[in-house]
Amino acid sequence: MTSVGERRAREVVGVFSDGYALESAVAELLNSGFDLGDISLLAGEKSVASKLGHTYEKVEEVADDDKAPRVAFMPRESRGVKKGALVGALVYVGAAAAAGAVLASGGALAMLLVSGVVGAEVGGLIGAVLGEFMDERHAKYLQEQLDHGGLLLWVRTRNSALEEAAGQILVKHSGRDVHAHEMTVATA
Repeated sequence: MTSVGERRAREVVGVFSDGYALESAVAELLNSGFDLGDISLLAGEKSVASKLGHTYEKVEEVADDDKAPRVAFMPRESRGVKKGALVGALVYVGAAAAAGAVLASGGALAMLLVSGVVGAEVGGLIGAVLGEFMDERHAKYLQEQLDHGGLLLWVRTRNSALEEAAGQILVKHSGRDVHAHEMTVATA
């Protein structure tokens, strides 16, 4: 039974044994008219334990639990763009900070150019380190999920035709335990 501020919706869920199969399934879902906002993954192990009050052995244990915390799926290209933007921003900040320091000290134009390059290198180095951290964090998240049996993918569907299409796509890309179920969705 739903309460005020909630409604029932349907979604298809599947478990994937590797990130490449999951990303291929998501790419086909997106090319087939599904919205990125309708696609989600199981949140990290700590978030699940905190939200549900218990840990889980296998991801299948939480596949049909609509209270299981989820994270939005971020395509590999978006992660690369995010990482690139971070590195670029830090290069800019490093160059601007170094240039500002030289200007404040009354340095010559040549010193300004040199300091901009040095600042850019420092900012770029910091950005590269943070980019590696982002990659390591993502790899750790994936390994954590795989250690519990796989990568859990949910696809919210608006009608039975989309539900069937989502199920076929997940199976086509090696999804296992693919099935549809009802879930409770909070409304605004």
